[in-house]
Amino acid sequence: MYKEFFELKDYPFSLTPDPRFIVFTPKYNELLAGIYYGVEMAKGLMMLTGEVGTGKTTALRWIIRRLDSSVLAAYIFNPHLTIDEFYQHISEMLGLGEHDSKTGLLLEMGKLLEERHKRGLRTMLIVDEAHELSDELMEEIRLLLNFESDSAKFLQIILTGQPELKERLRRRDLRQLKQRIALRCEMPILSDVGEVERFIIERMKMAGAKDDSIFNGEAIELIYQCSEGIPRQVNNLCDNALIAAFAANQKTVTRPMVEDVASNLDLLPDRDSLFARDKQAADFSNSRVLSDRGFNDLITKVKDEDEVTSFEPV
Repeated sequence: MYKEFFELKDYPFSLTPDPRFIVFTPKYNELLAGIYYGVEMAKGLMMLTGEVGTGKTTALRWIIRRLDSSVLAAYIFNPHLTIDEFYQHISEMLGLGEHDSKTGLLLEMGKLLEERHKRGLRTMLIVDEAHELSDELMEEIRLLLNFESDSAKFLQIILTGQPELKERLRRRDLRQLKQRIALRCEMPILSDVGEVERFIIERMKMAGAKDDSIFNGEAIELIYQCSEGIPRQVNNLCDNALIAAFAANQKTVTRPMVEDVASNLDLLPDRDSLFARDKQAADFSNSRVLSDRGFNDLITKVKDEDEVTSFEPV
């Protein structure tokens, strides 16, 4: 609809998890580095959690597309599988064919995983929406971690889900699975107005935008306030704001346009909160002494020293 009006090659704010439009902030880079570290070092069980809309599925798809050919990965996106369906999926991934019993399948799986490990090959299982897994499937995943040598796990498993996953794993009956988590990663949000601005501008550029100022500063501030830094919310607001600008025949997205869109999406914060955040944004803006380019250059140089890590070994 608005693509031709703004001279874009693609729609920059689609809600589908498209890895082409990932914006690599320092915290996002640390997150990916943590996951790669876990797989490379054969840590076994890793957990990636984050709020709804922070981009967990997008990150996983980006990783899967860039795995080396020596890594065989299975991606389970339906957490409501039965145990039989779960093993059928894994069997198809490994090319093991059909088996008369679960015992026979596990024996063949163990031999294959050990052989792949001896050849320096990695085997990886990614389970999305893991906070909705049944207790029975949680137990099967724990048992799969028993495929190991004295020094390494033969199967690398990533459980990803909403913060409820951490709450579930605090249950006493799941403590054995929790104790096996070697690496915990937290999906970052866009933490301030500057990150939201970078997110919007970079996605617009990826879509072919020639102008960095299609969204003016006041519009971006309100998008940050309404979205709470959650990328999916930012995308939704920006997409609808571009539609509003197109309908008004305006080449610039303004604060009133964003306010109307946010109201329609039921994302508009209450007025007291809005005024408080406006003041914080103004104070932040007034305190800046570097240009945008200088600020980004500085962040790039010190990210390894000053950024809080997004993952922590257990």
